[in-house]
Amino acid sequence: MALINYKNVEIRKNENAILKDVNLSMNEGEFLYIIGKVGSGKSSLLETVYCEMRIRRGTALVLDYNLRTIKKGQIPLLRRKVGIVFQDFQLLTDRSVYKNLSFVLKATGWKDRVAIKKRIEDVLEQVGMPNKHYKFPHELSGGEQQRIVIARALLNSPKLILADEPTGNLDPETGGQIVQLLHDIRSKAQTAVIMTTHNYHWVQHFPAKVMKCENQRLLEGDAEELIQ
Repeated sequence: MALINYKNVEIRKNENAILKDVNLSMNEGEFLYIIGKVGSGKSSLLETVYCEMRIRRGTALVLDYNLRTIKKGQIPLLRRKVGIVFQDFQLLTDRSVYKNLSFVLKATGWKDRVAIKKRIEDVLEQVGMPNKHYKFPHELSGGEQQRIVIARALLNSPKLILADEPTGNLDPETGGQIVQLLHDIRSKAQTAVIMTTHNYHWVQHFPAKVMKCENQRLLEGDAEELIQ
């Protein structure tokens, strides 16, 4: 099933064209890298998927929602089905890992304390952080914080994870562990993953489908050609 179907989409910001004629199809269980230089439109493309940036031209379907006609009240429903992993973590610094995660569950309609506890235990186990629930963000390394961010993205069992430069603030070894984790989640849970990066090392070491933002276009082709 196609989770994303973009045809001839144009992405604009403040009347300036960022990407033109975007054609993108994403199916369940796929892993896609979107590569390109800083400022080439990678993050803007992801922002359209979760309706942070609206699309004015072309056909754009995400999880059966038409992004051209989606109502404001439907956007939170779409976002619950999409896990988002940011480069800069965006964890709540004044509360523990457990309370960071329970906050998200309660905000998305979970009420049963036992179910909340079980779900948090499950996602922390999934990202290799089963005993860190009591820690505060400042007590965790950058890699550990990013694992918690991925756990947060998994809370509502999304069909799609958007990871925007998830290794950007991490050292190479830790970054590799995070990319491996995203690939593991894709293979075990059949959760589709779109990861933006300007680090082509990951594309070569953890192969998957690749597309490139360049000159206001989203290009598809052989990975070796695109990273030239």
